[in-house]
Amino acid sequence: MTVTRWWWVRHAPVVGQDGRIYGNRDVACDCSDETVFRGLARLLPQEAAWVVTPLSRTVKTAEAIHRQRTPPQPPFAVEADLAEQDFGHWQSMTYAELDAQRSADWRRFWLGPAEEVPPGGESFASVCRRVGTAVSRLTQRFAGGDVVCVSHGGPIRAALGHALGLTPDRALSFAIDNCAVTRLDHFAEDGRAGLEEGQREGKMGETTGPGGSWRVAAVNVKAHMPERP
Repeated sequence: MTVTRWWWVRHAPVVGQDGRIYGNRDVACDCSDETVFRGLARLLPQEAAWVVTPLSRTVKTAEAIHRQRTPPQPPFAVEADLAEQDFGHWQSMTYAELDAQRSADWRRFWLGPAEEVPPGGESFASVCRRVGTAVSRLTQRFAGGDVVCVSHGGPIRAALGHALGLTPDRALSFAIDNCAVTRLDHFAEDGRAGLEEGQREGKMGETTGPGGSWRVAAVNVKAHMPERP
């Protein structure tokens, strides 16, 4: 049995956006809370493959964790298919501005968010498809090891949906906080890592398929973070 462990970390909090929708724009994040990153350094495995997205907030977060660790950590693999959802023309707008427009696209999005496509962007269902494909490919590439992936709220929800065989609408139900950890374990027989098409729901909350099965070990863990008043 080959076990591949995924450790998903959402990037550090975004700053300077004043409530604006940023989606897959490359915006700054706040990595000043060293207590959080020391905790992440202790919580995450010492020997692992590290994956980030092309957006700098994931790279900065991974670097902040690495600064708390010795010996030096391996370089990051950059995976574009694990980047955040593209909200198209809605990006850089506030929710109040969108509401004031009363556009049909905006109303449809909140009535059926997973399948609706923001103007010039992509649906969450599309995010789920690209994330599922990337996870299967990388699970095969790093079979039998640990993968630390610093990503975004949308793709982490999509990865949970992939593991559990959920519809995109159901996958949106998960809370994914900044710097929180979600752990997904993949089991494959005969070294066959990566789920194939036609997965089916199994027992004990696992999802099984021709290529193996998934176990959800933890979702949105923040035990490494100090309590806030």
